[in-house]
Amino acid sequence: QVQLVESGGGLVQAGGSLRLSCAASGFNFSINAMNWYRQAPGKQREVVASISSSSRTNYADSVKDRFAISRDNAKKTVYLQMNSLKPEDTAVYYCNSPAFGNNYWGQGTQVTVSS
Repeated sequence: QVQLVESGGGLVQAGGSLRLSCAASGFNFSINAMNWYRQAPGKQREVVASISSSSRTNYADSVKDRFAISRDNAKKTVYLQMNSLKPEDTAVYYCNSPAFGNNYWGQGTQVTVSS
């Protein structure tokens, strides 16, 4: 079955960096686009970064030029490099494929940015 396991979150000061990882299994990872999402307390889940099967990337305006999404098909892993973090980046971060709709969410990884 599909499994998505996020890791790499933590507490960081504003201006710092974190690298998130998402290990995928149970589906043909290499042919699927992947997204990173985040959900802050009291807010809806939003897409922050996308990567296609051919590694074309797209970013939300709020993270453009600060975050970078990448993938390693051999490791079935998608990454999110987050630089110049801001307190408003505080959220639980999730990965998923848009092909799965609202299914197969992992536990997410908490990112907390202190000011």
